[in-house]
Amino acid sequence: MTIDRQKIERGGFILFLALITIGMLAVVSGFLAALLWAGLAAILFRSLFQWLLTKTGGRRNLAAGLTMLIITFAVVVPTLLIGSMVVDQASGVYLKVRSGQIDFAQYFQQVRDALPTRLRQAMDNWGIDSVEGLQSRISRTLSSSVSQIASQALSIGRNAFAFALAFGVGLYVAFFLIRDGERLGPAFVRSLPLDRGVATRLVDTFVAVVRATIKGSVIVGLVQGALGAITFWIVGVPAALLWGVLMAIAALLPAIGPAIIWGPVAIYLLATGAIWQGAVVVASGVLVIGLADNILRPILVGRDTGLPDWIVLLTTLGGIDLLGLSGIVVGPVVAALFLAGWRILSEQRGVAPPEGEAA
Repeated sequence: MTIDRQKIERGGFILFLALITIGMLAVVSGFLAALLWAGLAAILFRSLFQWLLTKTGGRRNLAAGLTMLIITFAVVVPTLLIGSMVVDQASGVYLKVRSGQIDFAQYFQQVRDALPTRLRQAMDNWGIDSVEGLQSRISRTLSSSVSQIASQALSIGRNAFAFALAFGVGLYVAFFLIRDGERLGPAFVRSLPLDRGVATRLVDTFVAVVRATIKGSVIVGLVQGALGAITFWIVGVPAALLWGVLMAIAALLPAIGPAIIWGPVAIYLLATGAIWQGAVVVASGVLVIGLADNILRPILVGRDTGLPDWIVLLTTLGGIDLLGLSGIVVGPVVAALFLAGWRILSEQRGVAPPEGEAA
């Protein structure tokens, strides 16, 4: 009787925890993205906080405050400034597309007409000709991409108060996560209803993938986007900053990369007689933008996360589609935890060698 009562009480307590957890998530649902980025900031800038802690004589509030100050002026302010310029350029391009000043189908036709006869015939055989349907699809696809960026940017402006509130909450929470991370992290691991070794491995996987994704992907993508924007500005391509942002986003995707942006631009420039401009874009794309990933990623990451490129591509695209900007990090993290969880289960069942041993 006592055992049955204990089971009922334990089951009731677990049910209570599940319901109150769902309720808590519902209460803070409007700030989930802000809380996510606050946690990511605490993970990424932990080393900076530790260094400042030694310089301030162990005063945690001061060290955390200085860390937040550095984050604000080194990351937040430049991001907001660049974001405002991207909004202006995206809005301008959007208006030109709507008014017909920019016609992507016409650009395609110009490129096709400038190609050698044999290549045009091959394109015709492949169905890539100048028919109105194909031009219309190209125009709709590219115009839609620019329009979505512009509409998202304009929606931020319309919801400025909500954005500012979420932004302020994120900074506020980040301060406490940075200051108290040494206490909160182990407490979180202990509270997980998992074996201590399993919980530790999953948390280590989470932290490693977060650092690798942001340091090795986001930062490298930003560098490649900046190099692409500078290149486009040098050769006189309109809205260079907007194209740079698109290259930074494309750089997050393995096997695609910034070439999906600068490649067509280089083809258009070369096909329309802008020879030196096209040559500069190609040279920069191959020798500067392309090599930035190979040089910076090993320095910033230092070790591989163990995720195959095709999984990173799939989960990044899926994460962006589901969660927007936050999906860039959430997608690969979910994939890494998924693989780590199944590997741990396989090890416990004795059908896989322990991590670090050869199969």
